[in-house]
Amino acid sequence: MKIAYHPIYAHPLPEGHRFPMLKYELIPGQLLHEGTVSPNEIFSPALCSDETILLTHCPDYLQRLNNQTLTASEQRKIGFPQSPMLTQREKMITQGTIDCCTYAMQDGVALNVAGGTHHAFYNHGEGFCMLNDFAIAANFLLINNRAKKIIIIDLDVHQGNGTAAIFANEPNVCTFSMHGAHNYPFHKEQSDLDIPLPDGIEDETYLSLVEENVSQLLKTQQPDFAFYLSGVDILATDKFGKLHITPTACAKRDQIVFEKLLQRSIPCVVAMGGGYSPDIRHIVDAHCNTFRLAKQLFG
Repeated sequence: MKIAYHPIYAHPLPEGHRFPMLKYELIPGQLLHEGTVSPNEIFSPALCSDETILLTHCPDYLQRLNNQTLTASEQRKIGFPQSPMLTQREKMITQGTIDCCTYAMQDGVALNVAGGTHHAFYNHGEGFCMLNDFAIAANFLLINNRAKKIIIIDLDVHQGNGTAAIFANEPNVCTFSMHGAHNYPFHKEQSDLDIPLPDGIEDETYLSLVEENVSQLLKTQQPDFAFYLSGVDILATDKFGKLHITPTACAKRDQIVFEKLLQRSIPCVVAMGGGYSPDIRHIVDAHCNTFRLAKQLFG
């Protein structure tokens, strides 16, 4: 099992953004410490090429990212002040997801410690997302004839609005988002299937919806490749999630998705997505459960 990892402290962030980014250092550290993964299972990707990014994003937007000429309004929408380091990091995350596709085809699964930047649109970024790594990787697979039908399973608490918009007219990519109905983004795009969740939904109902909809989509869509965004901002402890999901149910959610894909021999690339519990331990442990389950089920 291969894991893409991109050191963040080479890419300094403003003080207010450091806490939510800390998990990207702590997750691989914990997995190595407990022996879930070995050092040779972790790799650091190169930067994604502009040529590959342009399979998905518009040239003018990419040029503004590269030249650091985003407007103040564009930077506010993204949530980060622009910097060359952040653009490089975003390109590294994206290449990590692309590289994970190759490893997933070999091993059944591969995971990106970051990624899942599903709020990035064709011509702009928002919600802490600058480039849409799943969309770029999916287009890369399609254009290079490495997949014919792709499903994107987005179980982050926030709708994958950028992903939905990018693939609105692409029949070979099925977008599925199960998200908080009253959560960001407040203007939702149209995925192939959206399941808006009420505030306060609890474990049994939530897991039933995951099981029912993933099963149905895999049956009807017949994908040969999957991307899975395993956000842990569904937890009851999350500052912004508004759902009442326990860590046990969060892990069970991952198990359901993995087992459904395994049953159909569909390779899967996983990205972590969001997680904003005040206690960083809750975030890290929930994300680590995703890696633990992948290791247990796929070997």
